[in-house]
Amino acid sequence: MLGKFFQKPEAQDSERVPPGQHLTKGFPVLTYGATPKITTEEWEFRVWGLVKPVAFTWKDFMALPQHEFTADFHCVTRWSKLDVKWTGIKVTDFFSLIELDPKAAHVMEHCYGGYTTNIAIADLVKEENFFAFKAFGEPLTAEHGGPMRLVVPHLYAWKSAKWINGLEFLEREELGFWERNGYHTRGEPWAEERYSSI
Repeated sequence: MLGKFFQKPEAQDSERVPPGQHLTKGFPVLTYGATPKITTEEWEFRVWGLVKPVAFTWKDFMALPQHEFTADFHCVTRWSKLDVKWTGIKVTDFFSLIELDPKAAHVMEHCYGGYTTNIAIADLVKEENFFAFKAFGEPLTAEHGGPMRLVVPHLYAWKSAKWINGLEFLEREELGFWERNGYHTRGEPWAEERYSSI
């Protein structure tokens, strides 16, 4: 299996691959449950909780500055893909549109299909994080989280929620789907934060 689908990193890439990871030759699709099929016409993104509630359309997002990103992608199931090329919108640009309550310190990412995952605001609001709507120059397929997914390169990929459609702002950390089922609350690859110690 290792040689057919995965490989050990070459010497020049070894410093980019976290402990316990192997490089994939493709771009695996891992999904729990059915894959939502959402058109850009019906897609909506909401913010609520410790923030002024507001809803955004696809057109609202597309009016924000768009950027090309190249980022490594690390899955908790022990595969990594280097130099994934995305097109998207910086999280920091999106945050300029919303009015946060100063008490907000955590976020629950909500998605079509009911998936949730938690993230601290400090981990979310980074220049290198973005909402992606293209991969390798093509519209993001539903299997890879299209029409829109979040990408948080410095954490394991389950924090890069597919089919994202909202952010709930919280004062205290609450657990999302995988976190309630034994995964680590943060998921930092270089520290191998795969599973909860509780």
